[in-house]
Amino acid sequence: MTKIIPLIRRSQCITAAVPLAARQEPVRSLYIHIPFCFHKCHYCDFYSLVDTQDRQSAFVEALVRELSVLSPHAAGSSSGGLATVFIGGGTPTLLAQPLWRRLLAVLHDLFAISAATEFTVECNPETASASLFALLREGGVNRMSIGAQSFDARHLRTLERWHDPENVERALSLAARAGIKRRSLDLIFAIPGQSLDDWQTDLEKALSLCGGVGSTSGGIDHLSCYSLTYEPGTPLTARRDHGEIQPLDEETECRMFEYTGERLLQAGLARYEISNFSVPRSECRHNLNYWRQEQWLAAGPSASAFVAGHRWKNVARLGDWLDGVRASRGYSPITDHEPPDARRLLAERIMTGLRLSEGLDAGAILREARSISAADRLQRASKLMINSGCLLESDGRWRLSPAGLLVADSVATTLMAALD
Repeated sequence: MTKIIPLIRRSQCITAAVPLAARQEPVRSLYIHIPFCFHKCHYCDFYSLVDTQDRQSAFVEALVRELSVLSPHAAGSSSGGLATVFIGGGTPTLLAQPLWRRLLAVLHDLFAISAATEFTVECNPETASASLFALLREGGVNRMSIGAQSFDARHLRTLERWHDPENVERALSLAARAGIKRRSLDLIFAIPGQSLDDWQTDLEKALSLCGGVGSTSGGIDHLSCYSLTYEPGTPLTARRDHGEIQPLDEETECRMFEYTGERLLQAGLARYEISNFSVPRSECRHNLNYWRQEQWLAAGPSASAFVAGHRWKNVARLGDWLDGVRASRGYSPITDHEPPDARRLLAERIMTGLRLSEGLDAGAILREARSISAADRLQRASKLMINSGCLLESDGRWRLSPAGLLVADSVATTLMAALD
């Protein structure tokens, strides 16, 4: 990763207009990042800032400018329109309701959004309200992702996640009553001090909320279960490094991971990605788009995009992003721009595709590897992983075995190393 280029060094800055010029096919997915939070959780490394509401209006007006220059690159009605929209953060539901109304109206004016579009908004349980959810549903939102993380107040305090666990069920119920038919929960395990019994209790609480697709009782049809990671630069990592907290031991973490897959499958939620489970046909289509290396547009500070083999990230400071969007008539200044490269793109396809239960088309991957003179090395690496019991080959596809799921990064690293 390269350093973010300060906006004042304009001679070295480029905007999203540069990689977008390479687009050949209309893009069918859109991500929008709303950075405002009322508190910075200690484990989070996504760009966010504590909200004082003094820049919300300016943010939305700049976002409208950015969306207006992105919309010509998106699929229109004649080519099926947008398949997915995902609004994340931060805490998107902190945005003032009049600004939500403006943003949703602009989205429908600029993009082809229909009832078939999967339209997701992330929500902190404390920010849920009947009026907000009714407004979101009126604006086409049909999927909510609720950040529960844990139902145990002790573990929420460790994460510096300040919400009442009881408000999770309330938020789900409000979403259901508003007519938002698809609802997902996020949970975190391997929290310092958490026992296997604690995690099992969290899972059972989440499963008690499973009402299936379209349930009006506040149920969920999707569950994301993430192992806690210590990201560089976060307060949680600093606390670990200073000895203030002790990470969970690896054996307990592995037991939690294995139990999760077994229990959720028993309950009718199948694993379709290492950390994601759903009832049939309720997978998050937007995230599948990421893992399958399909294209997506991105708006807002720190939002990442992938178009025509180009990968980039909008600058991750609100002030720089605001100034840049104004100066460039809508295009965000960007950083970490990676132009198309066959070797990198294949490595990324392996890294993300292995995470999916559908796995990788082995023949297609080897054909791509042949174009960069790496097919023989990749074939040998795959055989090594198969013989180790970490990788399975069937129906012409490579998939992680149950043992491989525990060491997915190592399997991917071995295969990717064969490309060099």
